[in-house]
Amino acid sequence: MRQTASGSRLLLPVKDKARLWLAILGLTAIGLLAAGCGRPQPASRPFTIVTSFYPVYVTTVNVTGGIDGVDVVNMASPQTGCLHDYQLTPADLRKIERADVVVINGAGMEGFLDKLLSERPGLGLIDASRGIDLITDDKGEVNPHVWLSISLAIRQVENIAAQLAGADPAHAEQYRRNADTYIARLASLREEMHAAVDRLPERRIVTFHEAFPYFAREFNLLVAAVVEREPGSQPSAGQLAEIIDLVNREHIRAIFAEPQYPPQAAEVIAGATGARVYMLDPVVTDDPAVADAERYITAMRSNQRVLVEALQ
Repeated sequence: MRQTASGSRLLLPVKDKARLWLAILGLTAIGLLAAGCGRPQPASRPFTIVTSFYPVYVTTVNVTGGIDGVDVVNMASPQTGCLHDYQLTPADLRKIERADVVVINGAGMEGFLDKLLSERPGLGLIDASRGIDLITDDKGEVNPHVWLSISLAIRQVENIAAQLAGADPAHAEQYRRNADTYIARLASLREEMHAAVDRLPERRIVTFHEAFPYFAREFNLLVAAVVEREPGSQPSAGQLAEIIDLVNREHIRAIFAEPQYPPQAAEVIAGATGARVYMLDPVVTDDPAVADAERYITAMRSNQRVLVEALQ
């Protein structure tokens, strides 16, 4: 129905009414589409991986490098060191809350996470030490410092890549490809270090704490004594006297401290024996001058140079 200029009304035929409604509907649809194109669409949420501490973060960064839609977040500060007696912080809990998977070293390193993970059964857990032959001490306690053997670091890369591929199938091939590239670099590093270290005449070392049994096994070294069984637990006067006696008796010339701990106890032994203090890096803290993805290889090459100097 329409009005003329004089105000009288005209009735539209049924066919014309149908055409009018179709026109109206078409214009409405075009307007909605235009409005939709003008608004930003929400981005899909990235697949979020939380790593427990720095060595696991370095490995995971290499496995996930360059993959769009994957975020890697480290939980403990890269200056924390090993997670002995670590306490979760509110910031840690927030990171884990938004995680799709959590990557841990395993072998007992992250015992403080057990209760939290049991309360979130749907959260994916990736254990980097799965299936690895672990070293135990004379008290039956497992040593978790697996990554300091290059051969076992390669196993950890394989474990992380395989378990990430299962948890995030959309990026499975990229995880495997990155893992293969990093493993090739680690294998080359292993060959280089064995060529340098295997020929050294001295095989006995005194280390600062229990970080290096896997490293020693990799390179056929003998850990003759450990200065501090647990970081922060200063040896007693009797324990120091025993180590000093051993170093003198066995003519050990090198004591290895670690850059993240005060070396006073090692220096006391060195002063009483004439041995020299060197630094071995267990790769548990970052180095602002080195990219995270390169940190392990750079640190192990530095350890190689230290061993060659100390054990000639």
